[in-house]
Amino acid sequence: KTTGKAMYTQDVVLPGMLTAVVAHPPRFGATVKSFDAAGARQIPGVKDVVQIPAGVAVLAEGFWAARQGREALKIEWDDSKAFRRSSADLFNEYRALASRKGAVARAEGDASAAISRGKAVEAVYQFPYLAHATMEPLNCVVRLSGDKCEIWNGAQLQSADQMNVAGATGLKPEQVEINMLFAGGSFGRRANPQADYVLEAVSIAQAIKGASPVKLVWTREDDMRAGYYRPMYVHNVAAAVDGSGGLSGWRHTVVGQSIMKGGPFEGMIQNGIDPTSVEGIADMVYPVPNIRIELHTTELQVPVLWWRSVGHTHTAFVMETMIDELAARAGRDPVEFRRAHLTKSPRHLAALELAAEKAGWGSPLPAGRARGIAVHESFSSVVAEVAEVSLEGGTPRVHRVTCAVDCGIAVNPDIVTMQMESGIGYALAAALTGEITLTDGMVDQGNFDRYQVLRIDQMPKVEVHIVPSEAAPPGVGEPGVPPLAPAVANALFQLTGKRVRRLPLG
Repeated sequence: KTTGKAMYTQDVVLPGMLTAVVAHPPRFGATVKSFDAAGARQIPGVKDVVQIPAGVAVLAEGFWAARQGREALKIEWDDSKAFRRSSADLFNEYRALASRKGAVARAEGDASAAISRGKAVEAVYQFPYLAHATMEPLNCVVRLSGDKCEIWNGAQLQSADQMNVAGATGLKPEQVEINMLFAGGSFGRRANPQADYVLEAVSIAQAIKGASPVKLVWTREDDMRAGYYRPMYVHNVAAAVDGSGGLSGWRHTVVGQSIMKGGPFEGMIQNGIDPTSVEGIADMVYPVPNIRIELHTTELQVPVLWWRSVGHTHTAFVMETMIDELAARAGRDPVEFRRAHLTKSPRHLAALELAAEKAGWGSPLPAGRARGIAVHESFSSVVAEVAEVSLEGGTPRVHRVTCAVDCGIAVNPDIVTMQMESGIGYALAAALTGEITLTDGMVDQGNFDRYQVLRIDQMPKVEVHIVPSEAAPPGVGEPGVPPLAPAVANALFQLTGKRVRRLPLG
């Protein structure tokens, strides 16, 4: 990769290959009513224009000609069944749902009674849709013949891609050959059980009857506006501590779309509960004798998919900022409060202690700076993070993140460190500015001018400390993400006295 010799899909060149760019509907659920390709066909290098299920594809000798051809298309869209709602409207609906009873994910004791007797905190949180924003937008190369389909792609779910392509072409799975290449980031986007962009490339090859190999290229705008997203969510939480400062009651309702519904993993949904919507709270590590977790699953046409750390992207924020609020309600230091409630969770306690020690928790900071902490388990790894934060012109600035990770045996400590660093950077970008919004059903963002990712000068100093362990190694690619945003939000409270109820922060 450092020499430029690593092969990505964009580097694949096959004899006679054409590059395809697709005009997708501006709204989810819209379809092509009619189109005029005369202007596109006049662009030098354009070889064909075909209609496919996903829209209208322009095939050309190279990407630029294909893109110019797409811009020259005249398409009339049928919006009669399209999604036409806006983010503000959806959040209002979600907030109303969050106040009603939902499907029960966990129920022990009497949460409402315990909350009414204790020192309570109530809050409503909201989280927007998020794009995956991979460095390399989606692309795929297909060569189709009568008895074989060859795919070149950097993907995470090769078996699902193979089965989907076999179903679309009528071939046997063993007749679908997938050539794995490097991917310029995925974060879940290249792990779609529906194999959306792969099938899009195959449909173009089918439309031209396999006459040429096809390289499908999505632009950044395609990726932002026609792709899949981390669902938006609203959480309604009430929790309390008793007179001795112990957690006594927790009532929590989540509202959001299901990632699992409508795909091969739908069987994981039991009694109306998609486990990915409530992971990190339904199985919370903090001992609460009276607890009730409920879920409302909404059904919208906006396509959703897992995003780096899946449900923990939002549940960890709610959990760890609420724990901080309860610590304040009990008059306890945030680390001490967590320590007192993690006596039966030695891995969490060890990560918490190590992060706090290495960050210098409790030691003086320069004027205008504060620390916040969060600890969370995901994918069987436990990560604690301390964020050192200031405000510059009203905008949060994260100067330092101290991370402690228990990931079992660290087979390659350098990779563990790099995954924590990258997860922290990815999480910080989402926390500060990550947001996909909808207006009349259309995505407002199209590129990095309106969906900003972290710039190099915004990356904080990161220190990673690995908790010694002899346990089996679980995952490290995702667990660095969840604790970052709540740690930053908790630090902001120390600076401003105001609690953060919604993301992004910027």
